[in-house]
Amino acid sequence: MGACDVCGSSEGRMFTVSMGNQTGTFDSFECAIHMMAPACEHCGCRILGHPVQSEAGVYCCLHCAREAGNPHKAAAAEHSTVAVPAQGPSTGQG
Repeated sequence: MGACDVCGSSEGRMFTVSMGNQTGTFDSFECAIHMMAPACEHCGCRILGHPVQSEAGVYCCLHCAREAGNPHKAAAAEHSTVAVPAQGPSTGQG
């Protein structure tokens, strides 16, 4: 499947994540988050849960939205697909 789009590793279980018109190949969820998850407009952290959205941007929490001086509303739903390879038969080794 190639190498991870973030770290370049080709070791381990590779998987793809698609969101909107963006697709990436990764070797870990950490790399997928680094590339695909939105960043909070106030503190810069990657948003892993439900974001808080205003006309000015997307925030990780109500606190950051308020600190940035923005009223909040629920973020619009966005379709995403995570494709993870099926596990093969167990070899009993591990």
